[in-house]
Amino acid sequence: MQDGMDHQAMAISLNQRVWSLLEKNDRTAEESDEMVHAAHASLYHWLQAGGPVQQQRGEWILGRVYVVLGIADAALRHAQRVIDLTEKHSSELRDFDHAYAFELMARALELNGDRGKAVDMWDMAQKLGAEIEGPKDREIFEGDLKAIPFAPACSSTVF
Repeated sequence: MQDGMDHQAMAISLNQRVWSLLEKNDRTAEESDEMVHAAHASLYHWLQAGGPVQQQRGEWILGRVYVVLGIADAALRHAQRVIDLTEKHSSELRDFDHAYAFELMARALELNGDRGKAVDMWDMAQKLGAEIEGPKDREIFEGDLKAIPFAPACSSTVF
C-alpha cells in the first residue's frame, strides 16, 4: 500500500460490482458500460495488490464481460491472456482456474465464429470441470457453464 490506497479492497469491491451487473437480467446500456469499466478497474487494482492468480482471474472476468456483451475481439484477446497466464502459472492456480480458462476460450472462439476450435476448448473445459476436486467448486463451475448457453452444432456435450 505504498500509495496509500488499499488496492486489494478496491479490487474485491469492483469485482463484486461486476458480478452483480453480470447477473442482472435487465442491465441498461449505462450499466453495461459500468460493468466494463469496473472489470478493467478491478484488474488494475489486482495488478497492484495481487499476483498471477489474481491477474488470471481478473483477465477471466474481463473476458466474461466481453462475451456477455458480444464484443468478440475483446473477448478473444482476454481469453488468450487467460490461457497464457494459466500455462505460465499453472502450478499456482487451482483446478477450477484451468477449467475456467478453457470455458472462456470456448465462448470467445464461438463468438468469433471459430466453431471447431470452440468445441475443442468446450470439451476440454468440461473434462477439467469434471476433475475439480471440491464439490462446491465443481457445482459453481457447472452452474457457470449453464449460465450462458453454448450450443454449436458439432458440440459433443451441450449445457
